Amino acid sequence: MRFKISIQEDNGHKRLLTCVAWSSTEEIYSCGEDHLLICWHLEGGIAHSTVVTEFPNDFYPTDMQWHPRPNHTASAAKTSSLDVLLITTADGKYHLVNKNGRIEKSIDAHKGATTVGRWSSDGSALLTAGEDGLIKIWSRSGMLRSTLVKASLPILTSSWSPDCSMILYSQGGNLLLQSFNSNSKPYKWHAHDNLTLVACWNPTNGLIVSGGEDCKYKVWDAAGHQLYSSNVGDHPVTAISWCHSSGSYFAVGSFNTIKLCDKNGWSHSMEKVNTGSIYSIAWSSDSTQVAMACSNGKLLTGHIIDRRLEWDNYEATLIRRKVIEVREVTNEVREVLEISDRVVHLEFGFNHLVVITPMQCHVYSVTNWNTPVIFNLKRSTISAVFLAEK
Repeated sequence: MRFKISIQEDNGHKRLLTCVAWSSTEEIYSCGEDHLLICWHLEGGIAHSTVVTEFPNDFYPTDMQWHPRPNHTASAAKTSSLDVLLITTADGKYHLVNKNGRIEKSIDAHKGATTVGRWSSDGSALLTAGEDGLIKIWSRSGMLRSTLVKASLPILTSSWSPDCSMILYSQGGNLLLQSFNSNSKPYKWHAHDNLTLVACWNPTNGLIVSGGEDCKYKVWDAAGHQLYSSNVGDHPVTAISWCHSSGSYFAVGSFNTIKLCDKNGWSHSMEKVNTGSIYSIAWSSDSTQVAMACSNGKLLTGHIIDRRLEWDNYEATLIRRKVIEVREVTNEVREVLEISDRVVHLEFGFNHLVVITPMQCHVYSVTNWNTPVIFNLKRSTISAVFLAEK
């Protein structure tokens, strides 16, 4: 498995790009130090950019995230009410921005920069963390609910637990867990030899990944036990992010480098890019594509190819977004399957290859690769496919 990386050139940002977020599986929003909010619409791997709005000159974004979408199909009115973009800025504020780029609400949250802004998984609350060492919990409408953490050092990274009952945050080289139970003390462990710069908690498998100025990334369980530590890299780890749906891999970004790693920590692939440091990595909801914000103002997009599955004497490999090659190992017979849309999931077993695209499911039999059974999917995100004998 590896990333097929594309650099999006046209009409992008003129200065350092700090944050990216997906609003749908075909649409990326990016914001940077040129104060522009740009929407990128993906068609066949090429992104077409539209400037949504230009923010005021003192608007320097540090983090952003779309309000989480429910998995089932919501009504159009309900969907538009969920189109809220949370953006934190270097002047200590956070902003709730609608899809047209209009700032619905700006709230003074911290002294110094607001470094992190994160929606809870159900979208009913949000957290902000800042250079003042505070983590605050806010309602969806922007009312302060509580100041959960009062720490002595700036908080550079923070994340909700899968069930939203705890908050993970950094202090220097340490990571800490703070429960919402007001009497409990934070649980602390030493994570990195220098500053812990980034951390991400996976909602599916409960594992935590972190990266730091010691040029390492590490995988932890929810109790802070180390499961994996990488070798020392050439540069500090500046961005890290789990894929959403399955939690089976994560992406690590540093200076001119992007890695795709298995959930156990080992690296599937490493791509070298000429973009400077990668400051933010966001996965699409179907976990097949990434968007990355780079210090030279470029937006990188990537999708996963070379996914390989084996069953009996057969080997199926996703060689391009819409192309699967099936090889019969015993006689080296190869079949190339052209799919009408990009492949989101594939599963092989019991003499059948099941291929999921955003709108359809294709079922191929090993006895006949030419005529798959095809049926339409209702509009929702498929996160896993399991096959049984009957």
